[in-house]
Amino acid sequence: MNIPSETTAVAELGAETERRVPIPWLERLNDVVGRIVEFPAAILVLVEVVVLLAGVFWRYALHHPLIWSDELASILFVWLAMLGSVVALRRGEHMRMTALVGMLRPRARALLDLVAIAATLTFLVLVVGPAFVFAEEESWVITPALGIVNTWRAAALPVGFVLMIVVGFIQLFRVGTTRDALLALGIMVALVVVCALLSPMLMPLENVNLLIFFFFGVGTMVLLGVPIAFSFALATFAYLAVTTHTPTLVVAGRMDEGMSHLILLAVPLFVLLGLLIEMTGMARAMVGFLASLLGHVRGGLSYVLIGAMYLVSGISGSKAADMAAVAPALFPEMRKRGAKPGDLVALLAATGAQTETIPPSLVLITIGSVTGVSIAALFTGGLLPAVVLGLTLAALVWWRYRHEDLSGVRRASGREIGRAFLIAIPALALPFIIRAAVIEGIATATEVSTIGIAYTVLAGLLVYRQFDWKRVYPMLVDTAALSGSILLIIGAATGMAWALTQSGFSQDLANAMKAMPGGVPVFLAVSIVAFIVLGSVLEGIPAIVLFGPLLFPIAKAVGVHEVHYAMVVCLAMGLGLFAPPFGVGYYAACAISRIHPDEGMRPIVGYMIALLVGLIIVAAFPWISIGFL
Repeated sequence: MNIPSETTAVAELGAETERRVPIPWLERLNDVVGRIVEFPAAILVLVEVVVLLAGVFWRYALHHPLIWSDELASILFVWLAMLGSVVALRRGEHMRMTALVGMLRPRARALLDLVAIAATLTFLVLVVGPAFVFAEEESWVITPALGIVNTWRAAALPVGFVLMIVVGFIQLFRVGTTRDALLALGIMVALVVVCALLSPMLMPLENVNLLIFFFFGVGTMVLLGVPIAFSFALATFAYLAVTTHTPTLVVAGRMDEGMSHLILLAVPLFVLLGLLIEMTGMARAMVGFLASLLGHVRGGLSYVLIGAMYLVSGISGSKAADMAAVAPALFPEMRKRGAKPGDLVALLAATGAQTETIPPSLVLITIGSVTGVSIAALFTGGLLPAVVLGLTLAALVWWRYRHEDLSGVRRASGREIGRAFLIAIPALALPFIIRAAVIEGIATATEVSTIGIAYTVLAGLLVYRQFDWKRVYPMLVDTAALSGSILLIIGAATGMAWALTQSGFSQDLANAMKAMPGGVPVFLAVSIVAFIVLGSVLEGIPAIVLFGPLLFPIAKAVGVHEVHYAMVVCLAMGLGLFAPPFGVGYYAACAISRIHPDEGMRPIVGYMIALLVGLIIVAAFPWISIGFL
């Protein structure tokens, strides 16, 4: 099964656009560039797994740490992030919001797609020079363990930008006619010239420029389908270049800093782990066991869907991958029992929102990375809030299916349940092994994914006897592409957050939040509303990178526990991510289910209300998040 990302899943729902006759030499060039970039990206994923697993083994088993392993992994990680971004750009898999663009006619949609590519190219062309300067200046830094100049790591940025420029121009003329492609480029050139000419008028406006570039600028680009990472990056570059005297070298430096946190190496490794779980049949074994337990009760398979998403969620790094691992095993039987397509996709999307706090959640890892909150504490605190939301969903399922006809459904025998349990034991053990390894200190949140990968490979080879070696290379490439798209967002959002901080906006926001009447309840209520909106527009990771460093200190100042606040904002973003009409997660669920979005619009309202009730309970009772810390 091909596991789509949220972005590719949304793309599958788009109406047919105008197609061009392929240009042979351009298609060949595109294939050549793909092979040149994809192979080293795949190898880097594999090398990262080996290096980190070796570090865990030498430290924990042999009590002789490899002092160079983390440093080497960090250097290779930046290269993986940049090459993965190139692969994602070539595939059109960088995260973007297509809700508004998808409503337009094919001709207008095609032109806006070209403008999105041209906007991406504009940023890349503007930043490649500063990136080369940044890499050159890093030659003065010597790495402590390996003793090499830091240019070996920093060079990943200019190399990646150059490759993305090549890929961008190829895609521009592959997607549209020469006339339309030149028109899109002309629009972006005109905008650059206008910004340059307006610079003397904009500089005296000071913080009004924040509204112009980061509110209207970013909002317009995101709504018009420009990838989120490049919307952030282009707005930040324009703001610094046009309205300040800050050297644009800072943009490359901030992006490098954002993508260099070793904790973020968990992103590609958990993505790979999720793909392996699906390939080895472990996800299907979990679902099979739960179905044998609950398949005979009214709404039983809906309960199975909720429970299966709880077990699988967070391991893959992609909600679409989680849903794609569970839905195909359940939906055929649920349809046979009379479940309506709209209700199926609505519940699938709701379970995606419900399980945002299940460790090892990439959103939780990102929160820990940008705010300094303990990853182990976040992993411990994330389990019970998801249970609360699961119970509110289960209550609604009971109400909706209380009159379901089960006359043709056979209850599984005790022997069948026992057999399903035995088959599922290795799969059911994996989430607990991963969480226990982090909590007990055997491995860090970054390294624990390699333990899961090794365990899954062994289980696939020795227990389930289901391991397709031909799929390994495509899985490595898919991992690099999805990871690159996520990490480039984090890098771009880090630069944007730095610009907001330097402008004084963060201090103004902090003062405004502290001055609000009502104390903790009002602060949490405002945060819930804000992060639901942010989750629907920006998705979880970029929203956290942008606003986490600003709001978490305020939460602590007003008396909200950091872990409790993390659970509240994480679940709120989940609601926004999976709530139509803007939530991209909802459209991913529709694409995976092969169900038109219109069918789920009405049924999902009830599920979203149930999730909101659960979120309010979690916010009102901090013990749910911090009781086991």
